[in-house]
Amino acid sequence: PGVRAVLDGRDLQAAGLGFIMPLAVFNGIDGQPMRVAGIPALAIGRVRYVGDPIALVVADTLEIAVTAAEQVMVDLEPLDGVTSPEAALAPGAPTLHAEHGSNLMLEWEDGDVQLSRDAFARAHHVEQVELREPPLTASAMEPRAAIASWDASSGRYTLVASTQGVMVVRKQLAESFLKVPLEQLRVRTPQVGGGFGAKVQTYPEYAALLHAAKVTGRPVRWTATRLECFLSDTHARNSVLKARMAFDRDGRILGLDADVLFGVGGYTSTYIAIIGTNNVKNCLSSVYRIPSIHIRSRLAFTNSMPHGPYRGAGRPEAIYMIERLLDAASKRLGIDRVELRRRNLIPASAMPYRAANGQVYDSGEFAAVMDKALALSDWQGFEQRRLAAAKQGKLRGIGMCCFLEVAGGILEEPAQLQFNADRTVELRIGAQAIGQGHQATLPKLVAQRLGIDESQVRLVSGDSDKVPGLVATVASRSMMMGGSASALACDEAIARGKAIAAQLMEASAHDIVFEQGRFTVAGTDRSIHLLDIPSQTGSAKAWPEGVPTTLDNTSRFVSSGMSFPNGCHVCEVEIDPETGVTRVVRHTAVDDVGVILNPAVVEGQVLGGVAQGLGQVFGEALHYDEGGQLL
Repeated sequence: PGVRAVLDGRDLQAAGLGFIMPLAVFNGIDGQPMRVAGIPALAIGRVRYVGDPIALVVADTLEIAVTAAEQVMVDLEPLDGVTSPEAALAPGAPTLHAEHGSNLMLEWEDGDVQLSRDAFARAHHVEQVELREPPLTASAMEPRAAIASWDASSGRYTLVASTQGVMVVRKQLAESFLKVPLEQLRVRTPQVGGGFGAKVQTYPEYAALLHAAKVTGRPVRWTATRLECFLSDTHARNSVLKARMAFDRDGRILGLDADVLFGVGGYTSTYIAIIGTNNVKNCLSSVYRIPSIHIRSRLAFTNSMPHGPYRGAGRPEAIYMIERLLDAASKRLGIDRVELRRRNLIPASAMPYRAANGQVYDSGEFAAVMDKALALSDWQGFEQRRLAAAKQGKLRGIGMCCFLEVAGGILEEPAQLQFNADRTVELRIGAQAIGQGHQATLPKLVAQRLGIDESQVRLVSGDSDKVPGLVATVASRSMMMGGSASALACDEAIARGKAIAAQLMEASAHDIVFEQGRFTVAGTDRSIHLLDIPSQTGSAKAWPEGVPTTLDNTSRFVSSGMSFPNGCHVCEVEIDPETGVTRVVRHTAVDDVGVILNPAVVEGQVLGGVAQGLGQVFGEALHYDEGGQLL
């Protein structure tokens, strides 16, 4: 009693439903097509990782649903599994997807192979590292949650979910799973909670809920438990990073060669193909002159939760390799680590600088950033602090890292402005707030541009029926792309407003001046406020052809290239050799992020990034046993 439906993968298959297909698909070496494995809403015939959804029980209450789920009998035959990318590509490894004949999802490379060989052939010294990153997951305090409903009269689905991109989720679910026009699915995200990349993914639970809502004719809701967060939020990292760096006699870099291997989990998630390829490659020059860069990437299916973005998504791996190579080379070459970095920094005078990986840096003062970090951290005074710690029986160490992020992702973004009769302006934008303070920055930008009060600007996001664009909140692009699109929409509104004001005040558009929210006929006291225009355009249909009838517009910003936030961090730690307890005693962060609209928000973002980085350093990881059980 109280159970409304019990569904498995065969039910969904019989209903003609498909799989959740990735959005990033491209060819690898020699044009070899990527091996794609779409994500089923419920497993069909084979479970590929612990946490792979098998069945969905829908009931009137959570208690009834849990009790009924415990009574579901699942006939499982144990299979050998692989949870590391190395094991997945080992000879004789069990294959996750028999139709592919291999666990290799993609093999990809970039860079001039011969140029790289030449650089290493003439090197005075070659340094190399091999680094391993365990799998991680964000496991935000606010777990994933969703409510699905279906309107029988219109045949329209609605999904309310904590996602980082309503348009992306709508596209994947409508086109590849439901197989319906985009207009038949509305996706809303009132609040996301913590995201960190993990809530970019279109999850199987969302798909299964939509079908369950149609089958039962009732709204269906689900919230992940904490255990489910660890099992079924996208995992990340899980990589083996091998890299070589060639140096001349003076310690100047001649070339960099990287060979990286990433686990991708049991299926191909939304953007996983980009993370271990382009995202790594794009950052491989960092802040240094590196004349030759070559990278080979291999992405392998593993018996674990599908992988996805997590705080950097491939970019930290690039910096990790470079900085570890420089530290190791410093010892071998006998050159101070600060000096070795300084010799190889790209000078500000070289801007715009075309890096060997194809990126064109428009600006950057990398030496100044590094010097500021060294000064603020009192790098020169470290030896005294080390000796003082030693007298107390403690070990003290200090490390530094220079970095550069290639930000922007897909370099096109629209923004929409709607002017209302109640003297408010709605800014509709696809970028979804996940803690970056959109409410404190985007309305402020629009208000300043239009010369109105910030309280008169309403931010509208997280609703596929109302916002433009098709890109999720990823790639550090919200302000760069969304903010720029918002500014363009403001400029378009002002241009339209001049033409409309000229018509209303019977003047030439060339004589209209816009200042502090008002359109004024130059040299007169005749004016009209921007926010009063919507209520005074009732006779607009009778206006001359070519004169706009509304301030409302959708403007699209297309960037000519990426942006390159960069910085230098210095971390000082103290270790108790008897207990192994390690304490961060100082952490200095200098970040050059460009124009800052809200300092408090930016500071919070930097502090959060440092905290998550320290979490990984101090052992944050997901561990699987040999049988693929998450420990």
